[in-house]
Amino acid sequence: MIDDFKAPSSSDTNPKQNNTEQIERSYQQDDISELTDPLSSYDASTFSTEAMNVRPAPEPHEPDSPKNDLKPSKQPEKTRRFKLPKLTRKQWLIFGGVALLLTLSTGFLVWKVLNKPDSQPVVLEAKPPEPPKPKVFTSKLTGAKVSEAESNLPVTAIMIENSPDARPQSGIKDAGVVFEAVAEGGITRFLTLFQEAKPGYIGPIRSVRPYYLDWLVPFDAPVAHVGGSAEALAQIRNEGIKDLDYGSNSDYYQRINSRYAPHNVYTSRDRLLELHTAKGWTKSDFTSWERKSDNKTPTPTAKALDFNISSYLYNPHFDYIAETNSYHRSQAGQPHVDEKTNAVIDAKVVIAIVVPKSLHPDGTHTIYATHGSGKAYIFQDGTVTVGKWEKPERKKQIIFKTNTGDTIKLDTGMVWVSVVGEEGAVKYTP
Repeated sequence: MIDDFKAPSSSDTNPKQNNTEQIERSYQQDDISELTDPLSSYDASTFSTEAMNVRPAPEPHEPDSPKNDLKPSKQPEKTRRFKLPKLTRKQWLIFGGVALLLTLSTGFLVWKVLNKPDSQPVVLEAKPPEPPKPKVFTSKLTGAKVSEAESNLPVTAIMIENSPDARPQSGIKDAGVVFEAVAEGGITRFLTLFQEAKPGYIGPIRSVRPYYLDWLVPFDAPVAHVGGSAEALAQIRNEGIKDLDYGSNSDYYQRINSRYAPHNVYTSRDRLLELHTAKGWTKSDFTSWERKSDNKTPTPTAKALDFNISSYLYNPHFDYIAETNSYHRSQAGQPHVDEKTNAVIDAKVVIAIVVPKSLHPDGTHTIYATHGSGKAYIFQDGTVTVGKWEKPERKKQIIFKTNTGDTIKLDTGMVWVSVVGEEGAVKYTP
């Protein structure tokens, strides 16, 4: 029996192939499907060498060959790739027809939009950018909108007298700011300040005093005047205050024949601007007052204003005009008008400041304590704000504040400042 056993030799075919064929043949036998050992039902004595059919143990199979395992091995899942759906020829024809129809429809719509009739053109070009908004220029003196050239003009201070022989005056109505105070003998005088306005006839021009210098210097304004008190002239000379005095620049002034001296010296703003240029004073650098838009009240509380500055001939009166939201000025019972135009002087803001006043040792001129602070009445928009004024020294701008310390903004336009000697000198009624 042993002799019948034939071991495989090296010349035999591939053992892996033999093993595979033997396994396949064994699976073909019907009794292999039984899970029990097929040798258990036979007697060992009946075995022959051929019946035993001894075979060598199969070599280990390679892990990637599914046929080497009796049980199928779990292989790694392959990456899924997009596969076109399996369609019939008819289905492919339908699908292609629908796609073609959609393509043609879209192309037709685009063509339709691009080829509309001329009566309704479609502008596909981007809109041109909007031009930049024009720059807005304002007067530092009045807050009014002006041209660029006007905004760069220097400020000019001009002393205008107010004696009965000087009335009616010319050019005051065009001033941006006016300070009103007593010069001497109870006669008031006006410090007028101009920037954008160019009146062609201004006067009569008179002399200057030290307290007017206190108010004009912060505006960096050259001052036009005809002489002045000894103190004022000395301060102009010693402090380098810009001077447009008639005595040294008479070519820029004129004396008219219809009035007698000293009430007959006049000039124009253009002539004074020429004098500015000749002296190199073409710009004014100063701190302007804060401005605001009109906000008139529907029920005015300050319609009639009266200030006791001196006497009946010089005490001003102001009437609130609701239509223009401004105040018309009167004096000596008559409207204060311009000589050439007969227009009433019209101020957008009227301010009364209480400044201690005394008599100069010469017994004629007035002295005002212009440095420090005091009570102020600001009239605008038909109402009054009772606050205070502050001015620490000559070069500092006078400012107006509420009693809580907030800066009071002023309406755009002319500001008229009347200087009174005591609080009881200010009266107003609704």
